[in-house]
Amino acid sequence: MNPEGEVSPVGVSPEVIDAPPHAAANLRRCVIISVPLGIVATGLSALIGHPLAGLLVCVGLALGAGNTYLVQRSVMKYAVAGGANGRRRFVGGVFARLVVLSAAAVGICLPLLPDGLGVLGGLAAFQVLMLAGASMPLIRELRQA
Repeated sequence: MNPEGEVSPVGVSPEVIDAPPHAAANLRRCVIISVPLGIVATGLSALIGHPLAGLLVCVGLALGAGNTYLVQRSVMKYAVAGGANGRRRFVGGVFARLVVLSAAAVGICLPLLPDGLGVLGGLAAFQVLMLAGASMPLIRELRQA
C-alpha cells in the first residue's frame, strides 16, 4: 500500500518508476543535442557582444530538460497510482510545475533584458527538440505505410 492507502501493482514501487525506454531515449538524445546547441549559442552570442544571452540559452535548455524529466516521472506515477486521487495529484503537479517553470523563466528574463530572452529561447528550443524527437518514429511509420 502507498501512503494514500491505494495498492500498488505487484513489484512496482511508486518511488522507483522509470519512463518507457523510448521516452527516456528521446530525453537523453535531446539533452545530448542540447549541449552543442548551448555551446554554439554561447559562442555566437559572445561574437555579437551578448555572452550572457548564450549562457541563458543554456539555462533555458536545462530548465526544459528538467521539466521533461519531471513530466515523465509524474506520468509514470499517475499510470501506477491511477484513480481519482491520482488524477487530482497529477493535474495539480502539472499546474504547479507550469507555474514554477514560468515564474523562474520570467524571473530570470525580465531583469536581464534583452539578454534574458535567451532563457525563453532555450526553453522553446528544447521543446522543439523534444517534439521533433517524439514525432520522428511516427513520421517513419507513416512513410512505410
